[in-house]
Amino acid sequence: PVKKKIMKTFWKSIKITLAFCALLGVGYVLILWGVGSIAGPNGGRAAVVTENGRIVGAANVGQSFTKATYFWGRPSAVEYNGSGSGGSNKATTNPEYLDEVKARIDTFLTFHSYLLRQDVPSEMVTASGSGLDPDISPAGAYVQARRVAEARGLSEQTVRELIRQTIQKPWLGLFGTEKVNVLQLNVALDRLKPAAASETQAFSSMPPGLDSQTTGSL
Repeated sequence: PVKKKIMKTFWKSIKITLAFCALLGVGYVLILWGVGSIAGPNGGRAAVVTENGRIVGAANVGQSFTKATYFWGRPSAVEYNGSGSGGSNKATTNPEYLDEVKARIDTFLTFHSYLLRQDVPSEMVTASGSGLDPDISPAGAYVQARRVAEARGLSEQTVRELIRQTIQKPWLGLFGTEKVNVLQLNVALDRLKPAAASETQAFSSMPPGLDSQTTGSL
């Protein structure tokens, strides 16, 4: 009787374990998928940016841009590798980190000689915590307007107006800050003047995207 009771308890434990595996391993995932599909942005699917009918990148994952004809995003400690996001984990007092930032500032000033050192936005020389930030501030875009305009043979005012049109406002006007999606801004640039863009087109089908033919980098 004792052995029979033990076996009965054992099989009951097995059934409970299997039931919870199905409930938590499958049911829970399906519930999250359903909620995401209904209430999530873009139907729970990754938001992508397309150009001429093909995907040029993910809207919420940054890419590397270094050509003079494109706006640049923030540096990345992981080279915009979506499978290994993260920061450098170096303290702001770390000598190696400070040397990296100084080198980025020097490079940025090389391509933006019209700026003073104190005019370089900190976001353009420091990586985000994820290393995948797709956005920069309007200020980070505006300081690059002259360089992009000269490289594309456009007026600076035209480029600045394009930036203004792509600024995303805070949600409900309260939450977050104004920002500019770098990939979407660069796609808009190519649409603005296809003839100039065709000579420098560097989109690839998937992220990291625009860095395969670039020269010079932060």
